[in-house]
Amino acid sequence: MSFISIPKNCHFSYQNLPYGIFCSPNNLKPRPGVAIGNHVLDLSVIKHLFQGPLMKNVQDVFSEETLNRFMSLGKDCWHEARKTLKSLLSADNPILRDDVTLRSKAFVPLDTVTMHLPAKIGDYTDFYSSEEHATNCGIMFRGKDNALLPNWKYLPVGYHGRASSIVVSGTPIRRPNGQTRPDDSMPPQFGPSKLMDFELEMAFFVGYPTKLGEPISIEKAQDHIFGMVLMNDWSARDIQKWEYVPLGPFLGKSLGTTISPWIVPMEALEPFLCENVPQDPTPFPYLKHSDPYNFDIHLEVSLLPEDGKEATVISKSNFKYMYWTMKQQLTHHTITGCNMNSGDLLASGTISGKTPDSYGSLLELSWKGTKDIPLSDGLTRRFLKDGDEVTLTGYCQGDDYLVGFGTCTGKILKALQL
Repeated sequence: MSFISIPKNCHFSYQNLPYGIFCSPNNLKPRPGVAIGNHVLDLSVIKHLFQGPLMKNVQDVFSEETLNRFMSLGKDCWHEARKTLKSLLSADNPILRDDVTLRSKAFVPLDTVTMHLPAKIGDYTDFYSSEEHATNCGIMFRGKDNALLPNWKYLPVGYHGRASSIVVSGTPIRRPNGQTRPDDSMPPQFGPSKLMDFELEMAFFVGYPTKLGEPISIEKAQDHIFGMVLMNDWSARDIQKWEYVPLGPFLGKSLGTTISPWIVPMEALEPFLCENVPQDPTPFPYLKHSDPYNFDIHLEVSLLPEDGKEATVISKSNFKYMYWTMKQQLTHHTITGCNMNSGDLLASGTISGKTPDSYGSLLELSWKGTKDIPLSDGLTRRFLKDGDEVTLTGYCQGDDYLVGFGTCTGKILKALQL
C-alpha cells in the first residue's frame, strides 16, 4: 500500500495511478502528473527518480506539456515507469515518504489544479461497437427486421471524427446551429439544434506509433494501447439525421467531444478483464482473438438542469457490453496500412446494455423523443436544454479499492444568434 492516504471510494487509488496534464496556481506550465488520493504527483519534480534502464535516458518526457512522447516509448517503458511509481509511492519506500522538502514540491492538492487535454490528438476515430445501441437505433429508424445493417457483425464500423473539437472535462459546449428537416414533407430549415444529446462512451489512446503501410496484428494490438478515458460525444440528432446520408456523421458530431482528463493505464485495468461478448458469425481470422480483452467498468450518467437542486442518475451501464473489443477496433483500423500516431484517440461508440436503464443516449432513453425521462424536482427531459449539465462517471470495483476515471462533465450553452 501507499504512504499517501486514500479516502474511501476514491477513484485514484494506489492500484490506479492515472496520468494527466495539469497546471497549478504557483506553476502555470502544463506538465505531467499522476493522481493518487486527493493529490497530484508532479512528475516533472521527481523525473530524476526514474532510474530504470529504459527510462533513465528519457526522463525529460515528464517535463513536456503533453503525454505524447511518453506514450510513444512503448509498453516496456510504460511498465517500467509504473513499476517505479508504485515503488516510490509504497509505504515501505522512504525516498518520497521521508523527504519532507521533496514531498512538499512533488505533491499538489488535487482540488487546486487545472486539468488540460492529456495529449495532442492528431486523429480521432469513433466506432459503433455496442450491439444494443446499434440495434436500438436501427429499430427506431429502419424497423426491427432491418435493425443491424449487413456489415455490422463482420467489422467494427467507425467514422473519422473531428480532433480539433475534442475538449477536456468541464469545458462548456455550445448548442450548434445547422440545417434540420423536422418535417419530411417540407424543405429543410436553419437554426439551433432542438435535439441535443449526449453519448456515453469510452476511448483509448494509441501509444506506440506505426508507419504507413504497416498493419497492427491482433496479437500485437494491445501493445499499442496506452490507456483509457471517459468520453461524451455530444450529438445534435436533428442535424445528424438530415446530413448523414450518404457519408455519415459530420456537423451533428463535430460541435464538441468531451473526455475525462486522467488516462487510466491498461496495466491498472488488467485485474478487471472479463470475457469477450460471443461473436456470431465468427470474425475473419485477422480479427479473431480468444484471450479476453473486455473490461468490467461500471458507468453512470447524471443530468443536472441549470436551476435544479440535484443531479439525477439517468443511466447505469458497463463497458463489458461492447461487442467489438479495442484490439479488434485497432487491428481493423490499420488493416489497410493506415498509420497510427501517438495520441490518436479511438472511441467505443455509445455504450448501451440490454435494459432501458442502461441505454447510453437520450435518443434511446426517450425512444426517439416519445417518452419523458423523469428528473428530480418533478422535471423531465427528452433531449437536452440550455444550461443542462451532463456528467459521466466510470470505475472498476476492486477489493476495498476503486480504479476510477473521475468524471467527464459538460454544460450546454445557448446557441449563437446568426
